[in-house]
Amino acid sequence: MIWDWFIHIHPVAQALIRVLLIVLPILILVPGMIWWERRLLSWMQDRIGPNRVATLTLKNGKKISFWGLLQPIADGVKLFLKEDITPAAADKAIYFIAPALALFPAFALSGTLPWGPIKELTPIADVNIGVLYVMAISSLGVYGVVLAGYSGNNKYSLMGGLRASAQLISYELAMGMSLACMVLATGSLRMTDMVKDQEGPLLGLANVPVVNAIQNWHAFTPFGFISMVIFMVCMVAETNRAPFDLPEAENELIAGYHTEYSSMKFAVFFMGEYAAMFTFAGVLSVVFFGGYHMLPIRWEFLSGTNPQFASLIGFFRGMDYWLAPIWFLTKCVVFLSAFIWLRATLPRLRYDQLMSLGWKSLLPAALANFLVVTTWIFCNQMYGPVAGLGSVLVGALVILGIYRGVKKVYPSPVYEDRTITLVDPAKAAG
Repeated sequence: MIWDWFIHIHPVAQALIRVLLIVLPILILVPGMIWWERRLLSWMQDRIGPNRVATLTLKNGKKISFWGLLQPIADGVKLFLKEDITPAAADKAIYFIAPALALFPAFALSGTLPWGPIKELTPIADVNIGVLYVMAISSLGVYGVVLAGYSGNNKYSLMGGLRASAQLISYELAMGMSLACMVLATGSLRMTDMVKDQEGPLLGLANVPVVNAIQNWHAFTPFGFISMVIFMVCMVAETNRAPFDLPEAENELIAGYHTEYSSMKFAVFFMGEYAAMFTFAGVLSVVFFGGYHMLPIRWEFLSGTNPQFASLIGFFRGMDYWLAPIWFLTKCVVFLSAFIWLRATLPRLRYDQLMSLGWKSLLPAALANFLVVTTWIFCNQMYGPVAGLGSVLVGALVILGIYRGVKKVYPSPVYEDRTITLVDPAKAAG
């Protein structure tokens, strides 16, 4: 086998290679993500983004633009050379530790993400508590934010840190329940098992020819789609991105928890934010979108049913196997673009709206979905896939009826209409 050489090298060298294969791409991709966000935001908001740095001037005076690709490098050099100011009243030990704590979870989370089918290389650690590990490590990210807000001895920074802790508690619960639904559906906490489960026929309907050719990506199942939507909202809140960027609301908290930071310590917070975005996009890909698979198509099933297209199907199977890291990165980039799209589209929520969404909408929806998944598993195992799918539809109707009944008993508050009367310029001039 082509990877036999890797199996026989020293375990320490194996571990080091695995770590480098996940840490280096994240470090390399972070500047590219910053550039992509600035360019995509400028396109969406009809303005000019970074376009000057990396412009080449020829001898004849003609300029060749490379779309400002080196702008993130220039920003990094600027931050590195800026004066590093430490507040005199800061708690020095915590002040210096906080940026590292904000960066650590993103790299620690990536250790369980399988980015390809070659088990000798990925993931770094195929632990049997993968989802629990993700939840545990992701919750540590708030320590960096809270300690940064506390250590600077600035009341606005402290308020931003406290907001981050309350926000994380609110959305961690809904995120945990959405992942718990997929754990029940898969029967395993291991990330590699979740990818393997999605390689089977959709909803287990192996007797239906058309459905049998489609992989069981969890996002295509009714309960998986709901869990996916909840998880996407929660991961935006987890990474403090718009419209959930209340911990760093510039118009309220003068930049929030990192107000007292400058130079490279300031840059580390943003590096941690973008690395966390990439890691959560990877978790979303693995749990709901087939991980490193190119398309939701069961190539082995098609090769058995269409012998005349065996060579073409074999070509696609080879692409799915050997180019797996590219498909994984492509999905991550698509989800990162969704982060940027939200930032360009939605205004920042009020704090009461943020808390209400987490506690009154996402958490009840995740709990209801959890009950639907348990019912589906029972009916699927006892009476077959068709009965299981029927139980999902019946459960959804029952939950919808309960929701409508509760809304009728406890309707949403009706706010009074307010109007603004502008001054007539002609009367004002007279």
